[in-house]
Amino acid sequence: MRGNEEIQEEIFSYITPAQRVPQSHPLRPIRKMVDDALQQLSPQFDAMYSETGRPSIPPEQLLRALLLQLLYTVRSERMLMEQLNYNLLFRWFVGLMMDDEVWDATVFTKNRDRLMEADVARLFFEKVLQQARRSHLLSNEHFTVDGTLIEAWAGQKSFQKKTEKHKRGGPDGQSNPTVDFRGEKRRNDTHESKTDPDARLFRKGRNLTSYLCYMGHILMDNRHGLATDALVTIAGGSAERDAALTMLKRRKRKSLVTLGADKGYDTRGFVASVRELGVTPHVTQNVERLGGTAIDARTVRHAGYQISQNKRKRVEEIFGWMKTVAAMRKTRHRGRDKVDWVFTFAAAAYNLIRMRNILAEPA
Repeated sequence: MRGNEEIQEEIFSYITPAQRVPQSHPLRPIRKMVDDALQQLSPQFDAMYSETGRPSIPPEQLLRALLLQLLYTVRSERMLMEQLNYNLLFRWFVGLMMDDEVWDATVFTKNRDRLMEADVARLFFEKVLQQARRSHLLSNEHFTVDGTLIEAWAGQKSFQKKTEKHKRGGPDGQSNPTVDFRGEKRRNDTHESKTDPDARLFRKGRNLTSYLCYMGHILMDNRHGLATDALVTIAGGSAERDAALTMLKRRKRKSLVTLGADKGYDTRGFVASVRELGVTPHVTQNVERLGGTAIDARTVRHAGYQISQNKRKRVEEIFGWMKTVAAMRKTRHRGRDKVDWVFTFAAAAYNLIRMRNILAEPA
């Protein structure tokens, strides 16, 4: 017997959004870890806000919404607010009830900027890392470092001479004029992006296209492939090696530590600096480099060197997820500080997914 369709516009519901989410949904363990980290950050949130005035969007809900934006590849805040309006799963994860109003996209963006001005992403990243340490998911002995390029939110036409004013239009008033760069020498020391001055024209190898970008760096623990540090720097020839030393110095390490890396790190200065920090450099030998490799037989002869070489390739999984799912291939923010904030927060999101998968595996 065919049932009749009954349309009722206004109803009462006694079911919460949490009851609509299956117990086996993959977001449930992530929500539990996120709540644990946010609860520990409550004193820092109190210090960020004034005790008087109109209540703003709770920072816990802001961060959960930003996590959803990364986890589900939502490309804009406006689309995120649209999803929050009718998606029960999103409402449950953020902490909104059925009748709660959704924020305007501009209000959400302005409140998000408050978190960006503070070091909330770094604090959240560290709290997530503490949970991994309590679950014995980190070795703190064997690491891998690598860097990747992040395309800046700036066009090639904005890369103009530093002495010139920004030309936004053509001679005939068109907004997107045709510009011919043929024959013009454009260098970072004479030109800059008028849209994002922190971006640099850079390419990572020969016969590759140069574009305005930043450089993102990850320090990975080799045991389970978790990111133990994240950093964004100005793109440059020595940026990867400088960032590696910076991340090594701010990590607590045991006495016996190894650092795997590709052949781009095989320079005598970097290897010597790593050894001074008490770290054994398991860097890929660059036999084609003028002057020879800085990694000699003292390091290569050990079995641990080959293990580090095999493990170091897992760092590409982090970069791959961040660029495809978390939409970090091209940043939507301008300025190194903001790009660093989003990059660090995306690394924390990757750790949450990785920890969920590891802890769900049978022993």
